[in-house]
Amino acid sequence: MKTEVVLRAFAQRRPDHEAVVCGDEHVSYRELEQRTNQIANALAARGLQAGDRVGLLLANGIPWVELALGTIKCGALVVPISTRLTEPEITYIVGHATPRFVFADADAATFLASARTAAATPPPVPPPLPDDCLIGYTSGTEDRPKGAITTHANMLLTAYVNNLEYGLRSDDRFLVTTPFAHRTAQARLWNALTLGATCVVMPHFDAVATLATIARERITVTGLVPTVARMLLEALATDAGAYANLRMMISVGEAFPVALKEQLFARLPHIELYSALGMTEGFGAAVLRSEDQVAHAAAAGRPTAGVEVRLLDEEGNEVPTGEVGEIVVRSGAPGAWLGMRGYWNDPLKTAETLRDGWMLTGDMGRFDAEGFLYVVDRKKDMVLTGGLNVSSKEVEGAIGAHPAVHDAAVVGAADATFGEAVVAFVELRPGMTVTALEIVEHCRSRIASYKKPKYVFFETLPRNAQGKIIKRELRVRLAELLPS
Repeated sequence: MKTEVVLRAFAQRRPDHEAVVCGDEHVSYRELEQRTNQIANALAARGLQAGDRVGLLLANGIPWVELALGTIKCGALVVPISTRLTEPEITYIVGHATPRFVFADADAATFLASARTAAATPPPVPPPLPDDCLIGYTSGTEDRPKGAITTHANMLLTAYVNNLEYGLRSDDRFLVTTPFAHRTAQARLWNALTLGATCVVMPHFDAVATLATIARERITVTGLVPTVARMLLEALATDAGAYANLRMMISVGEAFPVALKEQLFARLPHIELYSALGMTEGFGAAVLRSEDQVAHAAAAGRPTAGVEVRLLDEEGNEVPTGEVGEIVVRSGAPGAWLGMRGYWNDPLKTAETLRDGWMLTGDMGRFDAEGFLYVVDRKKDMVLTGGLNVSSKEVEGAIGAHPAVHDAAVVGAADATFGEAVVAFVELRPGMTVTALEIVEHCRSRIASYKKPKYVFFETLPRNAQGKIIKRELRVRLAELLPS
């Protein structure tokens, strides 16, 4: 099934029901169907074909939703691009995905205005295969991001599994607080569209404005990351009754800290909290249900229905209960259920990640006797800040481009607001000097702002006999430099 068929069904069943809301603009299912038909026909008239790509370098808003759906109706693939990325990062993604069109905010406004004159009839039905509909670029451990291919089957089935897992309803009003360039926001949009429900979009996150929106729009479900939850609690008014309609929060990304859960339930005791272990390549592998958030507070949850989870040792053997192994997941054939089809234009990385139908996550975990999965370490060299993955290698590469730097090593440090902060240890070339601020400013033009180091320390880097940097020693040193 193609995703556009779902939208068409609710345009018939609930034509006047609000589909998408952003600020003062309210778009019904009838209007969304008509507008996206016009966009698809206008794109096709400009040469867009099935299998082409369309880059969306847009801030959150209804234009993002409409252009994404219009692209999909042509059988083309959406390529979300974060507006927080630097020009070199954007250039790489555009060069790798080779989209036929890239829409930034001004371009989108001009195109959408012209598309209003196109036919509102459904565009020609694209071929059933290939089933690809989106390429999500992820920052992992590599020097360059990889484009995970999401299929229509991935998008729809994940949404339907979430709807059942969380008990979501057609009368829910979902709030998107995070950028559409990331999967958390996309998931809430598709929860709404597959239920005929309403998706309310925040143009950008602001704690006070978000709380006002929750009250004004009678939000029932919000997607967020723990960093957003921290900020909301800090700004929460004493009158919790203003948020009486809010019944559920869904968190994907970094682990939800136990102390933060306790604060959340103390301030909003009527809230249900669900947290999921996910990634761009295939999210929702495990879910911690609301009733388990206290008794199993440190767990990632139990495997999601329809997902197999195994823990393997270095030889590929399954480890016994209680022991640690790499988390690998499977959900039908790649691209057919919840896991990606592969990486765009990268068969080598696809083969490394997908083996005999199983996806290697790079996370290390253990199962307890009750079947709860605990993530105990990351095999991949990442820092998870504000719910976003930051590649240590990418930051090290940016720092290493400075002429005064001999080498650099990046690790994560606990951060009260963002979960983790990026920390750089820098070894300078003999006779060279540079300040921490200069290192940060040097990074600012090369990588997205959220990736730049919060702390910079100048030291001789510890190495083993093979000359490899020993990061565990840096983490010990970090405890001395940043005492809790």
